[in-house]
Amino acid sequence: MQNYISTTRTKQKQYFHSATTLALPFRKQMLHKLLHAMKQYEQSLAEALWTDLHKSYEEAYLTELSIVYGEIRNHLRHLSRWARPERKSSPLAIMPATSRIIKEPLGNTLIIAPWNYPVQLLLNPLVGAISAGCTAMLKPSPYVPNVSRVLTEMIRATFPEEYIAIVEGNREVNKMLLAERWDLIFFTGSPSLGKMVMEAASKHLTPVVLELGGKSPCIIDKSADLKVAAKRVAWGKALNAGQTCIAPDYLMIHEDVKDKFLQLLVKEWKHLLTKDPQKAKHFVRIVSDKALDRLVSYLPASSHTSSLKGESEGSIYYGGHYDKAERYLSPTILTNVSPDAPVMQEEIFGPIFPVLTFKQLDEVITFVNEREKPLALYYFGKEDKKILRHTSSGGTCINDVIMHIVNHKVPFGGVGNSGMGSYHGQESFLAFSHRRAVIKTPTWVDMPFRYMPYKLFELVKNLV
Repeated sequence: MQNYISTTRTKQKQYFHSATTLALPFRKQMLHKLLHAMKQYEQSLAEALWTDLHKSYEEAYLTELSIVYGEIRNHLRHLSRWARPERKSSPLAIMPATSRIIKEPLGNTLIIAPWNYPVQLLLNPLVGAISAGCTAMLKPSPYVPNVSRVLTEMIRATFPEEYIAIVEGNREVNKMLLAERWDLIFFTGSPSLGKMVMEAASKHLTPVVLELGGKSPCIIDKSADLKVAAKRVAWGKALNAGQTCIAPDYLMIHEDVKDKFLQLLVKEWKHLLTKDPQKAKHFVRIVSDKALDRLVSYLPASSHTSSLKGESEGSIYYGGHYDKAERYLSPTILTNVSPDAPVMQEEIFGPIFPVLTFKQLDEVITFVNEREKPLALYYFGKEDKKILRHTSSGGTCINDVIMHIVNHKVPFGGVGNSGMGSYHGQESFLAFSHRRAVIKTPTWVDMPFRYMPYKLFELVKNLV
């Protein structure tokens, strides 16, 4: 495998330097090919998502396929404008030179995707790579083997490997990939793995885009429309069974509305998933036995026998049912949770909602700011200006959850521990591009003041 990776990267380097990928007509043609391939493999991808994650066709289309379709079409519409050189004014000191910025592709890129949205999170960055004029090596997740198999078949049937290649495998393959020298590494995954990627990239000073995660707070103020909030929060946590990097991770509810909101939340879950979510068509399963064991360990000890270290805390307000044979875990609410409980120490990545309460919004601000900056922050209420002024997060929704990922006109990405760099729409094109400054100076005149011994220095001093 190491030999294949090294050989393919060399082929891609040679292919990139042939300048084939630079022409805009070529890039657009490749985007059309990707769009056509996805249409051809749509049913196979949907079936694989059902097999690996119990993801219904409707959810697969809305959260995976349609997002990639939209990204491709957006790039096809706007690529010519995005790639156009930008003219900039020149200061008096360099006149009569002209100044502009050209966008050039970074070159040979590596894209490593996770398992939770395995189609979207592999192919959306690829759209940016193609659009910018790069080559790409793709690495899907081994935790969704059927999806990875279909993606591999699709990519190999669509593109030559010297342009777009794909390799499957576990973390050992990741290490082999990261040992190579790339011009950009685009990684989506956990903060702990993101640090490993950044460490490997630092050996070659390779730029990285890290789309990570973290504990995204969901704040329910007493001024919130509780019914609407409950409906949107219930959907956001149920989506992909909470296995979403921007899922609301934990609830902070004003103590005056806690009981009413939790009642409404349970009601909305029953409406979305019926009284028995295990039989619901649209409720995804946990990706692996190991992931389920980790989630079950967060439940109070009386509800399970955990083989994992650490003691669970809190009380089950709702849910807590699981079936290891199906890797099923019901939507669950935990109350009486300590901020120091294990469930509050790392991203949950599952359908468990720990609940904290507050009296004053300042308590929330302090709590959020004492922890790592989250990938997303959700606030329901009328004090959004205060929240935005005094906190930081990768993205934010006011009176909603998840939906900031839908608008390709705004950047999607993290900050601090939740990631660096952003993409979607034009941001994807820019993520795989270098904005190169170009100053063009004519030769018909050559100003003497910049040369030693710096005559007219006092005059020049006032110009620079």
